[in-house]
Amino acid sequence: MPSSIRRDIGQLLIGSLPGTSIPPEFRSLAREFQIGGITLFSRNIEEPEQVAELSHDLQHLGTDLPLWVAVDQEGGRVARLKPPFTVWPPMAALGLSGDATLAARFASALAAELKAVGITLDYAPVLDIHTNPKNPIIGDRALGEDADTVARLGAAVVRGLQEKGVAACGKHFPGHGDTSVDSHLELPLVEHPPDRIRHVECVPFRAAITSGVAFMMTAHILIPSFDEERPATLSPHVVQALLREELGFTGVILSDDLEMQALAKTYSVTDAAVQAIAAGCDAVLVCRASKDERGRDIDVQAAVLEELVHAVEDGRIPYSRVDDALARLRRAKERFLAAPVAASGRSGAIRQIIGSDTHQRIAADMARYL
Repeated sequence: MPSSIRRDIGQLLIGSLPGTSIPPEFRSLAREFQIGGITLFSRNIEEPEQVAELSHDLQHLGTDLPLWVAVDQEGGRVARLKPPFTVWPPMAALGLSGDATLAARFASALAAELKAVGITLDYAPVLDIHTNPKNPIIGDRALGEDADTVARLGAAVVRGLQEKGVAACGKHFPGHGDTSVDSHLELPLVEHPPDRIRHVECVPFRAAITSGVAFMMTAHILIPSFDEERPATLSPHVVQALLREELGFTGVILSDDLEMQALAKTYSVTDAAVQAIAAGCDAVLVCRASKDERGRDIDVQAAVLEELVHAVEDGRIPYSRVDDALARLRRAKERFLAAPVAASGRSGAIRQIIGSDTHQRIAADMARYL
């Protein structure tokens, strides 16, 4: 086992910050572990120049590799970046349009705004199929109600983001569309047989893989036909056997946030992290600090990293599994983070890009279909 195990393990975490700057506690954690990246939330965002400055500061934490600066920016109700950033309609608008060219224009414009402030990874597109009208969490976040529409438009969004240098992340594998429970609150149950999952839910994910999507995010859902006990994020039958081996995905597999109640009601965050990595996830999200928990989020991230180190040391996670994850993470960073990724936040060029007239016209073109 290499002496750099602690810094290697740090790459497996995409964490979070409590506020709009980097606190000393996180700087200390980053010096000890080579943190893989940070997800930005509304609590981290004041204005474009501040986001760019924060992105810039994150890249100067003294780590050997650049960090992912990630965000959930889908459009509609899932948008961390508010005006003066362009206000994008929900992705359902693209589904109603049926226009892959419009989807690509949207994704290209979105990527330009993200890159202007140093954001390099977007947790989009949603590849879930909205097949259950009672679904409380997907709804108009989905590109459509049938597999072919979601596949075709999702692939266009992947290409549009990535051709402009922002890594895309398809979610939520193997499909959160036909659920009636919000996984932020409870563990959803999907009772379809494997053939249905393969021939419907997996179709958009296959298309994204063909389009070269960099990341896939797992769903915290229970699918007894694949694994009677473990949620998809923690199941080698779903993560390794289905996504990695059967579908042939060679990019980075990322867990959804391990602090969501779908997992947290049964698993500690540290135990979930160990099981997710062992199951085949290459990195985990630990980022769901609420307003009254901001003092503890860095402590939770530190505990996760320590437990992952212990799991490698005692054999719960083979080092070969870590080595495989590190290779995939490095390839993704070489692909998207080879050039400097964050502006200083002082450039007037930022305001020329975000919310531009061109981008507003694209948003208006999308909104016409709602």
